[in-house]
Amino acid sequence: MSVSKAMILGASGATLTSDEISLYRDERPWGFILFARNCLELPQITDLVASMRDAVGRPDAPVLIDQEGGRVQRIRPPMIDRYPSAAALGEIYRQDKEKGLRAAWLMSRLHAFDLLKLGVTVDCLPVLDVPVEGASNVIGDRAYGFDPQAVASMGQAAADGLKAGGMLPVMKHIPGHGRGMADSHHELPVVTASRAELEAHDFRPFVAMKNELMAMSAHIVFTAYDNQDPATISPVVIEEVIRGHIGFDGLLISDDTSMNALKGTIGERAERIMGGGCDIVLHCNGFMDEMKAVVKEVVPLSGKALQRTEAVERGFSAPDNSDEHALRTEFHDMLAVA
Repeated sequence: MSVSKAMILGASGATLTSDEISLYRDERPWGFILFARNCLELPQITDLVASMRDAVGRPDAPVLIDQEGGRVQRIRPPMIDRYPSAAALGEIYRQDKEKGLRAAWLMSRLHAFDLLKLGVTVDCLPVLDVPVEGASNVIGDRAYGFDPQAVASMGQAAADGLKAGGMLPVMKHIPGHGRGMADSHHELPVVTASRAELEAHDFRPFVAMKNELMAMSAHIVFTAYDNQDPATISPVVIEEVIRGHIGFDGLLISDDTSMNALKGTIGERAERIMGGGCDIVLHCNGFMDEMKAVVKEVVPLSGKALQRTEAVERGFSAPDNSDEHALRTEFHDMLAVA
């Protein structure tokens, strides 16, 4: 079988079009990502995920989703429960650390119950960004709090809950999006903090969780390292900070190629993501013309990137024997008295 290409692609709707099936079959993305537009009802999601894997001939191809809770929850009621934000869990932690860590673990374990039965195997959490006063609300209540140690502890509990449920986490947004004063979906945030400030604050949760298997990059310029390019496409930031100071040697996935913090055509962005040192190019919106531009620039997995995807594929384990009803009841009771 041909080696997969170093990319994760989205889809336009609730079922695959013939053009999408052909593109996936011919271009062999390593994985896929789901958004709310793809998730209309549970049996349909299951069928869509199966058809994605069938198109590439890999029954274990990773399928990702951003199911954080709060305002970033792609599958919502009535399909599955509405979950609280990371900030709400962080407030529990501030009042009672042990209870907060249990809440973070429980919510991720419940995500795994929800998602794994649909065939979704990767949840893009925890958000390890540590906001500062005045930062853009693009992170906001998606963060566990303003203290790096609390964020690291809660993030580890959340990641562990997913892994207990047979899924894998993706840390985001490495090396830290909390200081961004702009929304990187629309414009490029520029962070002028010193190396010392960044190391003491922004980078610390990622250092604490550096042994996780996957992380998603930040579309942010850190002028202390590179005053031109955002981390996603900066060889300096990726080598000196992400691989160097933080010590993360797992699979580095770009944030979405179509976000306007990145400049140039979609093809140019994909080329620069590959050239900068990310292992995987992520493209989310399902627009066929953009996906065609991405696949022209992305190469088959090889070298360290291939080794890292293989480590991810080996990293999945069977779910524990937790009782879903008991955990759901415990979580709901915990929130009721929080």
